[in-house]
Amino acid sequence: MSKRTPLDETSAAPAVSRERADLLEALAKQRHFLRFTARDLTDEQAGERTTVSELCIGGLIKHVSATERGWAGFILEGPSALGDFSAMTEADFAARADEFRMLPGETLAGVLKEYEEVADRTDALVVSLPDLDAAHPLPAAPWFEPGVQWSARRVLLHIVAETAQHAGHADIIREALDGAKSMG
Repeated sequence: MSKRTPLDETSAAPAVSRERADLLEALAKQRHFLRFTARDLTDEQAGERTTVSELCIGGLIKHVSATERGWAGFILEGPSALGDFSAMTEADFAARADEFRMLPGETLAGVLKEYEEVADRTDALVVSLPDLDAAHPLPAAPWFEPGVQWSARRVLLHIVAETAQHAGHADIIREALDGAKSMG
């Protein structure tokens, strides 16, 4: 796990504004809670469903990683980075469903490594973006209001919220798995 101290004057990282440091801190905190639910798990446990849903801890980490990667792409490229919901095929829907489970050959270590790489790229984006107000229109999808634009700042807040929501899901799954809790 990377340790970032955006305001540490002794680090080689460029100084960032208070707002960007706050965004980085919020991202780091929620990512920590999500990763913490996977502590000391085997690959089998990371892929185990403990509730009536299809969710498992490894799958949630995969999903959050894919979601963060997609939204970071949106910041840089606009709506094309997220794809066209109306053009999704059965194969696209199946691939999306696979984001939520550990597939044969996948390991928890591999899933966590990918998540760390995605997080590092997003953090570098937060630091290097020329303007957090830069915005793109959201792609057409049933869950987005037509014509709405999101700024880079709004997207980053969405990534924080998405990560926090799924960290809560993972905490419930972990507690049902072996009684371990992330908090409390």
